Amino acid sequence: MSLNNIITYIESKILYEDNHVIALVKPPNIPTQSDSSGDISLYDHVKDYIKLKYDKQGNVFLGIVHRLDRPVSGIMVFAKTSKAASRLSESIRNREFYKTYYAVINGIPSAKEDTLENYLIKKTNKLGSIAQVVFDDKKDKSAKLARLSYSVLEELPSNNLSLIKVELETGRFHQIRVQLSNLGHAIYGDRKYGGYIKYDKDFVPLGLFAKTLKFKHPTKDEMIDLKANAPNTRPWALFSNK
Repeated sequence: MSLNNIITYIESKILYEDNHVIALVKPPNIPTQSDSSGDISLYDHVKDYIKLKYDKQGNVFLGIVHRLDRPVSGIMVFAKTSKAASRLSESIRNREFYKTYYAVINGIPSAKEDTLENYLIKKTNKLGSIAQVVFDDKKDKSAKLARLSYSVLEELPSNNLSLIKVELETGRFHQIRVQLSNLGHAIYGDRKYGGYIKYDKDFVPLGLFAKTLKFKHPTKDEMIDLKANAPNTRPWALFSNK
């Protein structure tokens, strides 16, 4: 990607930026940070953007304070200073980092809103690292409580799909994906947790989007309240309330 293209690419996704933070919409199927695939990550792109746009000399600081799984799209925030990184990380630890997700799930839930509680463990299989629900946490000391609430926003019985809003109370590995799969309503396109349906030759993306993000600015006495629209592609384009 050329220098001008990097700047244009990142600018098209920015929701908020100042001297301390930069928040933008992560596209699907781009890693948050470098992984074993060797693909260029969003972190790499943002660092290049800062270096090029502001003509930074030497190493550019960019702090990762939270992550989205590679197939997940939506709002992310990075810290541009060490002070911001420390304070944003503290906000996350104190559960003062408020996120909501939209998910397209297979099926029509009988409960139009509910709170899910499960104990999860992290393990590895042929699909890589996965989360798994355990039904006796006392037998597995590594199991951690996962809790989320969801509400149904729109139903498409003809497609056997539903659009839901998800609010996390905990932040476990693959939590939304495994808890919805355990409910019997795996996320559309989820190859790891049973939501993948092949539509001819079409690519099937993961129907999970980080919709809103609200947090206290690390250096100002104000709240940053961000919202983004899900992509206008399948499965999101099937719904009016996205």
